[in-house]
Amino acid sequence: MVSMENVGEQVVCLIAYHLLFAMFVWSYWKTIFTLPMNPSKEFHLSYAEKELLEREPRGEAHQEVLRRAAKDLPIYTRTMSGAIRYCDRCQLIKPDRCHHCSVCDKCILKMDHHCPWVNNCVGFSNYKFFLLFLAYSLLYCLFIAATDLQYFIKFWTNGLPDTQAKFHIMFLFFAAAMFSVSLSSLFGYHCWLVSKNKSTLEAFRSPVFRHGTDKNGFSLGFSKNMRQVFGDEKKYWLLPIFSSLGDGCSFPTCLVNQDPEQASTPAGLNSTSKNPENHQFPAKPLRESQSHLLTDSQSWTESSTNPGKGKAGMSNPALTMENET
Repeated sequence: MVSMENVGEQVVCLIAYHLLFAMFVWSYWKTIFTLPMNPSKEFHLSYAEKELLEREPRGEAHQEVLRRAAKDLPIYTRTMSGAIRYCDRCQLIKPDRCHHCSVCDKCILKMDHHCPWVNNCVGFSNYKFFLLFLAYSLLYCLFIAATDLQYFIKFWTNGLPDTQAKFHIMFLFFAAAMFSVSLSSLFGYHCWLVSKNKSTLEAFRSPVFRHGTDKNGFSLGFSKNMRQVFGDEKKYWLLPIFSSLGDGCSFPTCLVNQDPEQASTPAGLNSTSKNPENHQFPAKPLRESQSHLLTDSQSWTESSTNPGKGKAGMSNPALTMENET
């Protein structure tokens, strides 16, 4: 800073540095200390249901108990075998996109991954904070590398005084540049996940719906996918303030396949007689804060080139996820 002769340049650099640093620390703090959200009590089995479940052997009778308990819940996903997703550890029916973290030893809503760098699960409650943490970390490192670049060049051209400070400049540039490269790849990957409305777990293992595996089952289009994470009010997008839509227990989907478990409609018929817009809305209700994302009819149009069935994503041993059978 002393080497900058222009006072205006010094003021701009000081303001930019402290602003980026403050936002970086704020978002990092929120990512670490925001408690992961767990499923609400409606997804927990009652005492009678638990007793009945313990008496029933594993198999169809066991699944029948779970199906009765989940009949009024907004659940669309299943295990790879088509069974109700149930957590034996937490003794609850898992909401869509919820997974059990073996590190935290509890079910996390819309779990993305367990991050050792923040010593916390990244999920519905703090995913926006995690994205902002990556963004401001990247900007902070880029700013350090950019302001240090001219002195780094002088280091190799012998334009700096022969003191120990010149080696500090070299180390600072290399550290900032290397962190910038790693953070840019990680941030870019999570931006892609947001644009596709996927979590890291869903990217490696596609969610399974009643009709089969669908890697884009939760995607509503780029704009609505962004709003689901950052909210409707753009003034809060760049601030580590919670503004995500919904409650983390239910999510709108782009699926229009008839629910095979709903017997109210005869085979071969759809719900067009009840819906003048020829849309087949899910049988189970969504939360109000989520359902308004579905007002655009394009969100419910299924592409003819995407049959909704694909290969399940390969599991990654570095990620913490439960085995679903």
